[in-house]
Amino acid sequence: MGTTPNPMGNILEMSAATYHLTDDLEPPMANNSDIDENDRHLFRQAVTGIRRLNHDKIGPARRKLKPYPQQRQQDEQQALIESLAPPSDLAEIEVGDELLFSRNGVQNSVMRKLRRGQYRVEAELDLHRLTAVQALHALQEFIFHSKRRHLRCIRIIHGKGLSSKDQRPVLKGRVNQWLRQWDDVLAFCSARQCDGGSGATYVLLRKSG
Repeated sequence: MGTTPNPMGNILEMSAATYHLTDDLEPPMANNSDIDENDRHLFRQAVTGIRRLNHDKIGPARRKLKPYPQQRQQDEQQALIESLAPPSDLAEIEVGDELLFSRNGVQNSVMRKLRRGQYRVEAELDLHRLTAVQALHALQEFIFHSKRRHLRCIRIIHGKGLSSKDQRPVLKGRVNQWLRQWDDVLAFCSARQCDGGSGATYVLLRKSG
């Protein structure tokens, strides 16, 4: 004995390719006189709130992009632009002075490890002979790409200021100021002698989530 065709199965199968969410509708059948009232009622309930599309192709679902912290980036950018002005405490940074900075929550053991050079330096940037504007842009790009590559420890070579006009470490002072503006920078300190001493800085970046 053959099985009895299920008219509702045919109706819903056809509607799946030709309908999308909205308000009113009727069964998309050329001849719906063979459909009894119960099936018609079930169909209307199943497709309540949908409308006919102008085509029979369903596009792929778009992946929802993760929100980008645009406001934070703008705030950081503004702070960095303002920091192009000579820092008020520039005179306090002398040739040979050690740079040292850590954010709240960074453990002392982490800072000891950083100062001893026990983190492997994965990339370095040399800022010698760059103007303040050039150095800032280069540092921005370097931090950005280091984060994208999931690097943890990097080195900035800024020099000791021995060749500057007043023999003051101007660029070193700027780097000291700029690095504090980035939330992605957890800590930094002057390098060991074998890695440049007070003319270079180890930077520890926040782990990528």
